[in-house]
Amino acid sequence: MKENLSVSPWNSSPAPVVFSDFDGTISLVDVADAILEQFADPSWRKVEEEWVRGSIGSEECLRRQMALVKTTAKQLNALIDAVPLDPDFSTFYRFVQMQRLPFYIVSDSFDYVIRRALKRAGADGELRNGKHLFSSALRLVRGELHLSFPHSKINCPHGCATCKAAIIQRVRGERCPVVFVGDGLSDRFAVEEADMIFAKEELLDYCHEKGLDCVPFQTFRDVQAGVAKLLGLEMSACDVALNVAAQGV
Repeated sequence: MKENLSVSPWNSSPAPVVFSDFDGTISLVDVADAILEQFADPSWRKVEEEWVRGSIGSEECLRRQMALVKTTAKQLNALIDAVPLDPDFSTFYRFVQMQRLPFYIVSDSFDYVIRRALKRAGADGELRNGKHLFSSALRLVRGELHLSFPHSKINCPHGCATCKAAIIQRVRGERCPVVFVGDGLSDRFAVEEADMIFAKEELLDYCHEKGLDCVPFQTFRDVQAGVAKLLGLEMSACDVALNVAAQGV
């Protein structure tokens, strides 16, 4: 674990690389769980218990759970379109673009779900899986979900569907500091690669349990304020610039 950065102005180069989870972090609900609750046989919960206990990794968990799902494209799209997103994520996304900060989503969730949901936030344009998005892949064929895991890691000791730690190691390069934003147990291995952690819910509890320095957050407004402070920026000035950019002035 690297020594976490305090929220004070960043005095070194290069600027940080920002990574974020999706389910429960950018979205306000776990979309994979929502799919299972609505369309899967109830036995998916027993598989979930195995994952929580650490008996299986997230890749095996998702394979077994999603095999229990029966749905249609219309039903699946309606569920995704109703997923609530963090109300401040769109503004945060514009902020990292304005500051030219590299931004990546790393998630066990599914590329189809993430890209469709983020169209509402205007943030799907660069999110081709394997570019600025690293996630599991999903295709719906005749009512069945077909999965693949292009970013799992051979011989990963944790059996992760998406090996977030390996992706961060590869993308950050030799010198770039890392900011990570997350909420759940699937993020617990990723934070080992972060220089600064923004955490909530289960991830916040995990960080406290393990004695890891982190910054609690409620919405991406808090994350934006923290990153702005790291960069030595005044939040009020950022807000003005973002409002002007949003209006196309």
